[in-house]
Amino acid sequence: MSGPTPETRLVEGRLVVDDLDAFLASLESIREETGAVVQAFDADRVVDGAHLRRATRLAARSIARGEAVARDPAVEILVYAAGRRQIDRALDLGVSSGERRAVLVVADFGGVPGSECPVADLEAAVESVEGLLVSGPEPTLGEFDAGAVRDYYGVTDRELDATDGDLADIVHERVALLDVEK
Repeated sequence: MSGPTPETRLVEGRLVVDDLDAFLASLESIREETGAVVQAFDADRVVDGAHLRRATRLAARSIARGEAVARDPAVEILVYAAGRRQIDRALDLGVSSGERRAVLVVADFGGVPGSECPVADLEAAVESVEGLLVSGPEPTLGEFDAGAVRDYYGVTDRELDATDGDLADIVHERVALLDVEK
C-alpha cells in the first residue's frame, strides 16, 4: 500500500460518556492543542489493532489523492474502519453515551498531503487521551462482540462458511474493499 502512512497510536481503555457532544468537544480540544487526529471507537465492534491501523493508512491515502468523502481526517478514518462511505452509518462505529470499552486512534496527519493538519505532538495527545479513560489504559482489543460485529458489517453464516478466514479477516476485507468501491 503506497502513499503516506501517518504515525498512529492506539489508546485502549474504558470511557464513561455522559454527554456525547461534550466528549467530542474534548477530542477536538486535544486536536487543537496537539495537532493530532483523534477518533474514538466502540471496542466491541473493532476486531483488532490492524483493523484501525489499516483504516488510518487508507484514510491518509484517500486524503492525499483528493478522494476523501469527509473533510475531517478523523471522520475519514471512521469511514474506512466502518467499510462504508455513508458517514452517518459509519458514526455507529464510534462511541455513544454510557460506559464502554473503547479504543481511540491518535494519529499524526501532518505529513499527509491535502490534510491541512499540522505536525502533531503525539506524546502529548496520547497523554491527554489517556486522561479521558476511567482508570487509565487497559487492553480492550481482541475481545470484540462477534454478534455486534456480524450485525454491523452484515456478515452472514453463509459468508463465514465460504471463507478460509475468520470474522476478523472478513472485516479487514471490508475495510480494504472500500477503496475498490470508489
